Amino acid sequence: MGKASILLVLKVSMISICTGWITLWLLKPTNFWTKKWKAAEASAKDTVFGYSGLDFAVYTFPVIALAMIGLVYLNFQRWEQKSRQIIRSPVAVFSNPVVISHVIGILSSLEILAVFFFILFLAWTFYARISQDFKKLKPDESLKLELWQLKYLRVATRFGLLAEACLALLLLPILRGLAVFRIVGIQFEASVRYHIWLGTAMIFFATFHGGSTLLIWGVSHHLQDEITKWQRTGRIYLAGLIALVTVLVMGITSLPQIRRKKFEVFYYMHHLYIIFLVFFLLHAGDRHFYMIFGGIFLFGIDKLLRIIQSRPETCILSARLYPCKAVELFLPKSPGLKYNPTSILFMKINSISKLQWHSFSITSSSSVDNHTMSVIIKCDGGWTSCLYDMIRAQLETDADKMKCIPVAIEGPYGPSSMTFLRYDSLLMVAGGIGITPFLSILHELSSAQSSSRYRLPSRIELIYIVKKPQDIGLLNSISSLLQNHPSQKWHLKLKVFVTQEKQTGATVGEILHYETSQVQTVHFDTKGPIYAIHGPESMLWFAALAGIASIVFLVFLICFNRVFVPSEKKGLHSSKLAVSSKEKSPKEKNPSWIADIIILSSFIISLACSSLLAIILRWRRLRKEIPLVSQKEEKVKELSLMETKSAIEEHEVHFGGRPDLEDVFSKFLNEPGGSNIGVLVCGPETMKERVASLCQQKSKCCKIADQNKKAYLSFHALNFTL
Repeated sequence: MGKASILLVLKVSMISICTGWITLWLLKPTNFWTKKWKAAEASAKDTVFGYSGLDFAVYTFPVIALAMIGLVYLNFQRWEQKSRQIIRSPVAVFSNPVVISHVIGILSSLEILAVFFFILFLAWTFYARISQDFKKLKPDESLKLELWQLKYLRVATRFGLLAEACLALLLLPILRGLAVFRIVGIQFEASVRYHIWLGTAMIFFATFHGGSTLLIWGVSHHLQDEITKWQRTGRIYLAGLIALVTVLVMGITSLPQIRRKKFEVFYYMHHLYIIFLVFFLLHAGDRHFYMIFGGIFLFGIDKLLRIIQSRPETCILSARLYPCKAVELFLPKSPGLKYNPTSILFMKINSISKLQWHSFSITSSSSVDNHTMSVIIKCDGGWTSCLYDMIRAQLETDADKMKCIPVAIEGPYGPSSMTFLRYDSLLMVAGGIGITPFLSILHELSSAQSSSRYRLPSRIELIYIVKKPQDIGLLNSISSLLQNHPSQKWHLKLKVFVTQEKQTGATVGEILHYETSQVQTVHFDTKGPIYAIHGPESMLWFAALAGIASIVFLVFLICFNRVFVPSEKKGLHSSKLAVSSKEKSPKEKNPSWIADIIILSSFIISLACSSLLAIILRWRRLRKEIPLVSQKEEKVKELSLMETKSAIEEHEVHFGGRPDLEDVFSKFLNEPGGSNIGVLVCGPETMKERVASLCQQKSKCCKIADQNKKAYLSFHALNFTL
């Protein structure tokens, strides 16, 4: 009851903060807010807090507080031990696919509502601002613009505010440790597309804003004068031009044609975001920067914590080379590191590339393997092919053990709960290397059947679509689960479809046994200190670090402002004779870049303090060396897998074509097993779209066999990589 009350309080707090922050953005374009806010800033100038502290507390801190409270909420929710609820949550209805398109992908009703309200907000912001501008429109004496030019210039200026609104949310979807979207059950790998949408919209608005402004200046023959003018106060236009060029370079190199074929170009150019944000600050000024600073603040902390977490490097314990040109890596992990199925980790191997990080699904279960974790990598790209060739070359030297391969690991990151346990039945559809998330799910189900806390799905069907029979060897680790022992609380049915080869007479057991016999195992040299993977810090520590960083930032912000920016009282004392309502405040008499430098300096100091604390925490966790799994234990495990030769007659293998997924769904629904069905898919986008479309159709018209209940299919698309 105590934890339930805490969860309720935290949830209400998050809803209140989120509602208040959204209301703030809605009121900001109105005259009411402008008058009230100017009065509030004027009152705060004479206090220790200052106008800068007020801007940070009102505009920036709500986002940071939402992330902190969300992490505490997830921590309590994770430890709340509950049995699986058979009755589905009402929210789950809105997470099923509604729109399925090749262009925008698969959208749920919640996503459609969120996009609709965001577009409505942008329209409201633009209308509120531009209507006020046109009412107060006055001729520009310096530029001497015509009426249409002046109006067009105001429209271009207000498009800059729309880009600012997109930038305020841009970095939130790509947070990992401090992930805000994880509060509503959206994982990092799924929320990346929101980052792409927001980035595309921001580039469009920023390009219109900058391009139209330059056009008007060019038409009025003031382009060179305005660009080269470095204002003492207000907008710095040259900084805006540099920010615009930088974001255009980032956007162009992020196009799918470049990102997929020239990943390094995309990766390196994306680090120009540092230059973009600095020059955006110089162009927009500190007051506008506070509106978008929440996401930047969280991203800066998150990035540094990820860098610290990936140090020191660990080593690969062993590897398995599959005939289908895939490699399975075994990595040492701390027994205390727990993660849920479908989690991903990020990996960097300096001997291949010192900058490239690649994400992979974890195929093992922390409930089964206490000292190791594994990933399976399909080697069909530049980086992955280099890894495969590196291991293959050493294997062919006939050496007993390969030289240790250092590897930096970040993660694992994954769902906070095992949602697949709430379903009566599971239908899993995998294509190629998309099988990897389902391997971890099956291992977890095998482990969970001995626990009385969980009520497992009674029926599981796995549809596996591959190009060649060699790919079936990736099921090696679950070969014992395919036998469906009588002691199992759940029944697994496997249907394999081989699309590019025609063959008859072979069974799943025969193919799996043959492909397993072709697997080559390599053990690496583990002499010397090898650090186990400890994973990220706890959610509570993440929340504490974010809170400490925000406090340090605010303290230094106030101190720097007191030292470098004269207070209003001092300014008025030195100019008693010049008393006028139109007189500029002392802050406005100082160059605008002073406030910008103060923000940057305070931010850097706050990051340094939180990083130092994170390094100390990391060092304390690594003081005690974790014993590694011995090579003897690994060999025993391999031999036990090889001895699994029993025929698996009930499973099916089909050659020469793709499956008729509609027929597969119909047969699955005609078998008894409950009306609450989870449908999980991982593979090519076309496969996901087809499965999502079938979930729509079958949920509307089909009923469960021998029952009067209508089938309810909950759709979940998984990503095995980014």
